[in-house]
Amino acid sequence: MLDLKFVRENPEIVKENIKNKFQDSKLPLVDEVVELDKENRDAKQKADTLRGERNKISKEIGGLMAKGRKEEAEELKKRVVENQKELAELEKKETELEEKILKIMMTIPNIIDPSVPIGRDDSENVEVERFGEPLIPDFEIPYHTEIMEKFNGIDLESARKVAGNGFYYLMGDIARLHSAVISYARDFMIDRGFTYCVPPFMIRSEVVTGVMSFAEMDAMMYKIEGEDLYLIGTSEHSMIGKFIDTILPESDLPQTLTSYSPCFRKEKGAHGIEERGVYRIHQFEKQEMIVVCKPEESPMWYDKLWQNTVDLFRSLDIPVRTLECCSGDLADLKVKSVDVEAWSPRQKKYFEVGSCSNLGDAQARRLKIRVADETNNKYFAHTLNNTVVAPPRMLIAFLENNLNADGSVNIPAALQPYMGGKKIIK
Repeated sequence: MLDLKFVRENPEIVKENIKNKFQDSKLPLVDEVVELDKENRDAKQKADTLRGERNKISKEIGGLMAKGRKEEAEELKKRVVENQKELAELEKKETELEEKILKIMMTIPNIIDPSVPIGRDDSENVEVERFGEPLIPDFEIPYHTEIMEKFNGIDLESARKVAGNGFYYLMGDIARLHSAVISYARDFMIDRGFTYCVPPFMIRSEVVTGVMSFAEMDAMMYKIEGEDLYLIGTSEHSMIGKFIDTILPESDLPQTLTSYSPCFRKEKGAHGIEERGVYRIHQFEKQEMIVVCKPEESPMWYDKLWQNTVDLFRSLDIPVRTLECCSGDLADLKVKSVDVEAWSPRQKKYFEVGSCSNLGDAQARRLKIRVADETNNKYFAHTLNNTVVAPPRMLIAFLENNLNADGSVNIPAALQPYMGGKKIIK
């Protein structure tokens, strides 16, 4: 969420940013919120004047009563009553205006970084760099569920009976591989200085609206019926929520956390839930990383975060590339974002396995996450997040890139301690 003062003083910059995000339908909101803000400030000023008059009259009444001039005092009391009625109306108006202003401000997108490429949707994202050599083996690579089925490692049919499409049972070595990747990712991030955390898997609505846009909320979140609780779509939400309504000493920054959680997503409006695959699903597990830092340090942390994911995938012999998200593909709260994509030898192309985002002070402003410096000057923190690894999507890349012609799968050295020392599964 933007600073209202910034919008008031820079409406044309805000409008240009909206155009760059191809959200022209939101352009009228800028003038509307500026006008509402003016009306609200006028109401506040009038209310302050009335409060000052009321206090002055109250003192006069006290003086008149002390001198026995009751009739004059009673006349002034009538003015106080009238004053109070008008003040009550103004205060009600202020509340209504502030609610309207907040609703609009929660809808206006954040200002994107100047380095973000301008584009309408994800088809215009820009490749930045490749890591590792993409290889295509001289044998045919089956669809990922076929690979898993040969290990008796997946049961989609039973899952459909139990929960419907978008769910799965992982079994045996495939299930163990899934857990091994999560455990390895946890230790990988701990070794890089991040504090491990297992967060709540449900969050209240004030946290949901603090960490994401209304559009994202509608498309992703499952609400618990009869409760002010939502199942998390990613642990980033509850991890950032951990700092809601806090003032952090500057000396405590940065806060660097890595978290494990299951994730639940409606995938509303997505490309459809696959019946035979585990690429787009309603439930999965993930290792996440988040940073809360000083504003001037967020670009540095942004580069560190996506590099962590690249390094993890390369340690498992998986070629990856980074893809800069264009303006139209950025969620409204994001300043800048890069996707990490893994190589698929079967499809002969890359596909998304993680996303790293710098949100500037948008989440901190919504959640009131502030920092106090040595002089007790307070400012909003910057927040960032990035996927460490998200099985089972990551398993697709892992199995395809480590598959042998005989159907066995190599276990890279880094993962072998988490697989009981196994170097290969057959």
